[in-house]
Parts: sequence; C-alpha cells; structure tokens
Amino acid sequence: MRLGFVQANHGKAAPLKQMKAEDFIVVYSPKMKFQDKAPYKKFTAIARVREGEPYQADMGGGFMPYRRNVEFLPYEERDILPLIPQLSFIRNKKNWGYVFRFGFFQIPKRDFDIISNGMGP
Repeated sequence: MRLGFVQANHGKAAPLKQMKAEDFIVVYSPKMKFQDKAPYKKFTAIARVREGEPYQADMGGGFMPYRRNVEFLPYEERDILPLIPQLSFIRNKKNWGYVFRFGFFQIPKRDFDIISNGMGP
C-alpha cells in the first residue's frame, strides 16, 4: 500500500478505466497472500482514486498488469462475517463469497458506509 496503486482482476485495464478521480475503493482480501490457502476474509484497505489513467507496469516474466494510482486512507482491517447480513450487494447470504469472484465491482454507497465506518481511524 505504500506504493499508492491498485491492480484489479489480475491486471486487466477495463475495471480500472471504470474508476473516476475521487471515487473510493474498499479492498476485500479472502487470503492474506496470493498463494495462501488459509482464509482471511477481511476488508483490508480503503483508498481514494487519484487523477490520471491506468498504466502498465512490468513485473517481469512478461506480466504487464495495469495499475491505477490511489491514496490509501488510514484504516483498520474489518472482518466481513458480522457484516454479511447488512450488505445488500451480497444477495445470497449462504454462499456470500460468490459475489467476490467477479473481482472489481461497484457497491451501493450504503454498503460502502457500513464497511468503512468500522475501518476508520
């Protein structure tokens, strides 16, 4: 997070192009690290999109993901499990993790407020 950018959907440009300067992002982390098997299930960051367009970065091995510059805000991680009943973007409360398979997606402001109110400094 200290680098001030986000990548979405395995480095695809399309989701990042949907963002506008001053939009807010909340990051959900199903795992602590990409290759981990142990579940984490927390919202782990809040950021505000900065001016500018998505750009590509060379991560080596031919991987050139798109990134978007953001300003990460002070936050505390927040467990998703107690929030599931309140979040309208999670329609199937039993199989709640399915919605996150889409990667980047827009959520209603009310849901963002529910999540972010518990993450503030």
